[in-house]
Amino acid sequence: MNTPSGPGHHESTQDTQDLSAIVGERRRLINLGYRMLGSLAEAEDVVQETYTRWYAMSREQQDAIESPGAWLTKVAGRICLDVLGSARARRERYVGAWIPEPLPDRGEWFAGRTGGGCEPADPADQITLDESVNMAFLVILESMTPAERVAFVLHDVFRYPFAEIVGRTPAACRQLATSARRRIGAGRPPAAAPAAGQASVVRHFKEAWESRDIEALVGLLDPDAVMTADGGGMVGTVLRPVEGGRSIAQYLIHIADKAPGLELLERKVNGRPGLVARHTGIAVTVAAFEVADGRVGRIWAVRNPEKLRAWTEG
Repeated sequence: MNTPSGPGHHESTQDTQDLSAIVGERRRLINLGYRMLGSLAEAEDVVQETYTRWYAMSREQQDAIESPGAWLTKVAGRICLDVLGSARARRERYVGAWIPEPLPDRGEWFAGRTGGGCEPADPADQITLDESVNMAFLVILESMTPAERVAFVLHDVFRYPFAEIVGRTPAACRQLATSARRRIGAGRPPAAAPAAGQASVVRHFKEAWESRDIEALVGLLDPDAVMTADGGGMVGTVLRPVEGGRSIAQYLIHIADKAPGLELLERKVNGRPGLVARHTGIAVTVAAFEVADGRVGRIWAVRNPEKLRAWTEG
């Protein structure tokens, strides 16, 4: 067989390489979008729109771009800024508290997959689980203005120079990032327990909850602990945070009594030990924990079914 040669073959190979490089940016863009927005679905929409804008350009326009990866990042950042602006208005109408969408770890995601692994990689599988996606950090990001969040995530998390962040001067971006860091400092929880220590506390918490041992739960909760739940108005849950260790323990015992057959599973949530409550194989609650000094200080319980799709067995 003759090997294809000549200019046409070279151009075809180059096109394939270029396409591969562009598609190879998808994982980083998904990671960027999730940290910006706290939502896998919205991150996926941002990436789709970013690629749509790339492919809307002519080949000559694409070739004129020195760094396609940097271009895609700038465009994704700009789209995220727009989404964050509209999301603020939507979240003001949201029923109850809004909590970022919880992420399973890679093994948990594949445990619920079907079809022999032939489907395209899901966004949940492409998120890098590090400190910038733990629930406590994402909740603090939610307190930032859209411009602060974009500047902070691009510069401090993804290490983009201020000069490459569109829509503001480098000096303005630096000021936004500084303001964002102040919010991080003000909202930063006590030093988190190492993963093994947190896993032990969460395991004991699960056992106390299953056995309806209210005093054991109280002992595992900080007296000033806060539990926030997100049902999105789609399922029943508390609309305001439950404050105080004993109040949280009493609420959890009440839930256990109302929901017989609830199965509690120890699972990583956003890279840290957490719990998943399943009923008839369907994830109905995913709980993320903040643990310090051997006690639970914060619980974020996501019950909105639209945010739990990655957790339910396929």
